[in-house]
Amino acid sequence: MRLSSGLSLVLAAAGSQVAAQTTLSSAPPSTTLTPEGPVTGKLGNATVVENNPPGVVYQATFPDAPFFKAAYPDGGNIKGSVTAVANPDGIGIMFKVKWSNLPKAGGPFLYHIHVAPIPDDGNCTAALAHLDPFVRGEDPACNKELPQTCQSGDLSGKYGTIPEGKDEFEASYVDLFTSTTEGLGSFFGNRSIVFHYANKTRVSCANFVKVASGEGPSHASTESVCSSTAGAAKPTGASNLTTTLTAPTGTSPSAPTHVSVAAATGLRATAAAGLIAFAAAIMFML
Repeated sequence: MRLSSGLSLVLAAAGSQVAAQTTLSSAPPSTTLTPEGPVTGKLGNATVVENNPPGVVYQATFPDAPFFKAAYPDGGNIKGSVTAVANPDGIGIMFKVKWSNLPKAGGPFLYHIHVAPIPDDGNCTAALAHLDPFVRGEDPACNKELPQTCQSGDLSGKYGTIPEGKDEFEASYVDLFTSTTEGLGSFFGNRSIVFHYANKTRVSCANFVKVASGEGPSHASTESVCSSTAGAAKPTGASNLTTTLTAPTGTSPSAPTHVSVAAATGLRATAAAGLIAFAAAIMFML
């Protein structure tokens, strides 16, 4: 009995370690998590957000006129948008930034998600501070090699500023620390994005708006779908196994529900639906 119990503990620990390594290795190179690094936020470093709804697309499109008129003395404004959609597994948000008619001077340019929406008069100062649910503050500057130590909304700090002298700019990346799940501190769907000069002058800004709603069931947490004994991956057709599903983050806690592997077909169907929704959402980003 002791040997059996000890073996079960070792298997469980090994399964947890594999799950943790899988989560880290699944991040793209620009957002690979590093265990080292300082804790910069008063509430700790930013955490990876799971359970983002698949297929939900938010977009911030810049207005015809800038907030800082001196940036465009002859009229006009930055043209383009920032579009965001969750990865099909619900972990991480894919951002696509596409702008043209950038200011001629004042770079390298910065851009951030800010906590408040822009009012109808276009006043970018009303956006308040950067999205910062872990209370980090702007100083010291973000270290893009350790994105979990940066403010959640500091997109240019984590993924690169915009060089001066370019008329157009495009970038795509996955951020693990922002969310399209309403109710979370990292949710940005009711917030704004602000484009700055290097000296932090607010040049122009826009609100995020939902432009597509995902369809199909919400994803369960990647940490919630596991073997009831050894932390194994989702079943792939083997029989006589059980899978434990726990409530996704942000919902009311409830007792785990055990389902047979026959029901795992539904999980695979959910994943397929998520991929379809993701593909449809990507059309908004092209």
